[in-house]
Amino acid sequence: MEKKMKKILVTGAGGYIGSVMTYMLLKAGYEVVGLDNFATGFKGPLVFLQQMFTEGKLRYYQTDLKGNLQELFDKEKNIDAVIQYAAALSVNESMKDPAKYFNNNVCGTQNLLDTMLKNDVKTIIFSSTCAVYGDAKYSPIDEDHPTEPKNPYGESKRMVERMLHWYSEVKNLKYVALRYFNVCGATDDGLIGDAKKPSVHLMQNAVRGALNIEPFYLTCPTVDTPDKTPIRDYVNVVDLNDAHLKALDYLMNGGSSQIMNLGTGNGNSVLEIVNAVQAITGKKFELQSGEARRGEYARAVAKIDKAQKLLGWEPTHSLEDSVKSLVTWYNGKPNGWEE
Repeated sequence: MEKKMKKILVTGAGGYIGSVMTYMLLKAGYEVVGLDNFATGFKGPLVFLQQMFTEGKLRYYQTDLKGNLQELFDKEKNIDAVIQYAAALSVNESMKDPAKYFNNNVCGTQNLLDTMLKNDVKTIIFSSTCAVYGDAKYSPIDEDHPTEPKNPYGESKRMVERMLHWYSEVKNLKYVALRYFNVCGATDDGLIGDAKKPSVHLMQNAVRGALNIEPFYLTCPTVDTPDKTPIRDYVNVVDLNDAHLKALDYLMNGGSSQIMNLGTGNGNSVLEIVNAVQAITGKKFELQSGEARRGEYARAVAKIDKAQKLLGWEPTHSLEDSVKSLVTWYNGKPNGWEE
């Protein structure tokens, strides 16, 4: 397969994970079409990548998923596959404004799927979440675990998974839905990272606290774990996106539609991550208490055998790797992409 001949549409291309994926796709020889409404994403990484890859391999459009996507498909003929990241993604916000999550995440994705099929694009990698599971009934969590979301964010992603199932059954859409656990880190060279201020991700905010970029606040609820803070599975963003590249190859080479977990198989509590950041950076910072997030659950650790078996995927980055890449990223761009 000639990768350089493949054109991939990346939605949410200006966001944290989407911009890292765009970088990795370009390095792998793909042609990339980016889509973002830039409500929470940034033009900065896309402009930067256009300058880095000077052969017209990246074009991006400021478009909302709920808008007229046909205009983009008319301009960008022969899209081979879509990687769908675009979504509202705060558990806490979803508890306050559920309508935003069903409107953006569910209705927006439905519009994308319908437009894809009208243009005979039948391959999609979907960014899902471990929040579809809710409270862990056993650990590690496999893909057969009951799906009982505890917040509208998780529910919106589960609804899209069901849509994908039926579009696959009825319309011959091919998909891989990847259920992320907690994402951390930046690219290994520190060039692309999480620019939100503050981030919705724990490790990112802890590193920002260690570097005195902004105060760090503990916003987790008290839960039933040994240190009373939630336990999560922290997967590096490069490893995560490597799984997307492998899922793309898997579908393009005849693989069947699947749902897979992406994590490491190991869990760390919030306080363990904070302590690790302080130890790795050598910087102590004050742990201030903020408003506790709503809709959180006590424990979520992934069983990743399915992705390992079907995709040949393995996470290769340690927590220390993730922290060090974030230090490099935030030292270079303490205020993210300034636009």
